[in-house]
Amino acid sequence: MKSLTIILINLALVAFPALALAGAELQVIHNSADPAAAEVDVYINGDLALDDFAFRTATPFLDVPSGVELNIGVAPGNSTGPIDILASFPVTLDNGGRYLAVANGVLDSGAFAENPDGRSTGFTLFLQDHMASGAWWGTVKLRAVHGASDAPAVDIRTRIPAYDYNSLLYGNVAYGDIGRTRLVFARDRIIDVTLPGQPGTVVASYNAPLESLARQAFVVFASGFLDPEANQGGEGFGLFVALSDGTVVALPAAGEPTARLQVIHNAADPAASEVDIYVNGDLLLNDFAFRDATPFIDVPAGVQLNVGVAPGNSESAEDALAVFPLTLDTDGTYVAMATGVLDPTAFAENPAGNSIGFTVQPLADAREMGYWGRAAVVAFHGATDAPNVDIRRTTRWGRSLKIFGDLGYGDFSSYRFLRARSYTLQVTPAGDPGTVVAAYQADLSGLGNGAAVVFASGFLSPADNNNGAAFGLFAALPDGTVLTLPAAGGSDLLAEEKSDVVAFKAALDQNYPNPFNPMTTISFSLPKDGRVSLKVYDIRGRMVRNLVEETRGAGRHEVTFDGTGLASGMYMYQVTSGDFTQTRRMTLVK
Repeated sequence: MKSLTIILINLALVAFPALALAGAELQVIHNSADPAAAEVDVYINGDLALDDFAFRTATPFLDVPSGVELNIGVAPGNSTGPIDILASFPVTLDNGGRYLAVANGVLDSGAFAENPDGRSTGFTLFLQDHMASGAWWGTVKLRAVHGASDAPAVDIRTRIPAYDYNSLLYGNVAYGDIGRTRLVFARDRIIDVTLPGQPGTVVASYNAPLESLARQAFVVFASGFLDPEANQGGEGFGLFVALSDGTVVALPAAGEPTARLQVIHNAADPAASEVDIYVNGDLLLNDFAFRDATPFIDVPAGVQLNVGVAPGNSESAEDALAVFPLTLDTDGTYVAMATGVLDPTAFAENPAGNSIGFTVQPLADAREMGYWGRAAVVAFHGATDAPNVDIRRTTRWGRSLKIFGDLGYGDFSSYRFLRARSYTLQVTPAGDPGTVVAAYQADLSGLGNGAAVVFASGFLSPADNNNGAAFGLFAALPDGTVLTLPAAGGSDLLAEEKSDVVAFKAALDQNYPNPFNPMTTISFSLPKDGRVSLKVYDIRGRMVRNLVEETRGAGRHEVTFDGTGLASGMYMYQVTSGDFTQTRRMTLVK
């Protein structure tokens, strides 16, 4: 008799019964929190399939017979044979189907807490068909299983810490329910378990690192008891993820309320060229230099943060020159811009009469990412002796379009979502587009789905301001990188047309057009001069074109790819320069 031999996650060899060519796929999860079932043996049609199968473990998806009845029996761990089976569950699987089986419940319902919704808590097998095998680029597919026998019906909600966003994923899920497949963008999230219809009543919160699970399909299952003492001392409640390969991951409970914060030093007073930053008396940043920025970091939310700014190399928070109280919302994202001068009387006044004293200016609802390939850009006016300004960009036809309007000293703009390409930015007096104070090149081609804080910095007249740093435009990225925007050669030139434009970071853009026939353009950006290769591969990984193999300068580059002579289908193109490598896909259609 032929048998199908499989290797389970514990690397033990087991055998399933004989099967015909027809088959299905099945994943089994052990989620019975009864301490007496901490380990079980699983039999299929009398043959041992899983030996000492432990609580909160899972098999990968396994090939099993279809079209015939399978009696799945569960016995205590280290059983002697099918005679020891505690419960048996007959199932018949469709040919080509993909199934989930969750062993759940308790062996003696009378010895455990009742389910609040009156659901049976006896040991059973939850079976679900139409399980997904994967997800699209940048997404995940998941199903949720309510497997906590003493827990009431709940809503499952998700939120992204970087945004003020909260959505219902599953509503009114009771014990034993398996939610339908949900497609979710692969962003790190917090999963909140709330009472039905009461989004503000959070029972528990968990961190869900979905970015690392992109393109995968998996099961999120509630497990354990809300009240272990009332349930024979069984394991406490938690959320777990079972991946298709059998890996089970515990989702960590979300900790104390936090917010995301980036600090930028933009105080051009020479006496504040380096400062120490204290938060509630503890040193956060030592010798923090002018025009430097931190990356976004997690900080406590919902409590007052006393941000003290002291001279560089200070000895303690008692040396602080000024203290600024900040209270941040839970899961909010903020930028704190240190700006101004220590002694306003020693510096030129602001033309609009705005106070120029040293301060920390916060921006709420800051962003660490853009969306749909666009860059999220916000502007800050941080030049104390400059009037109100507009920031404009030029088009390829030489027109000037306003991006940020009427910014006074100390103002943040609202966010604009700009295409990831190169621009010439013009600084003009507010309402006077014909008078260009300065023009700068800003290459956003490497910031698709990224973000930046563009800030005006320094003095228009250094001689009138203790010879402080001169005016310029700078960009702070979410990772703390601060870049100087170079002066443009002329206000009527597009930065993308100049070969000496400095890119924000190395990047490979999606080809355009895509799909294509037979010509398409591939663009990439380099932050510095270096040797670069650009190659095209077929779907089998065989190189079909070597488009670039040479040293190129910093900036944005475009290469035309001619697919003449190649078959229709999907191809991959890869750019490599130094430590940077990125690959994208494109489709040739004839």
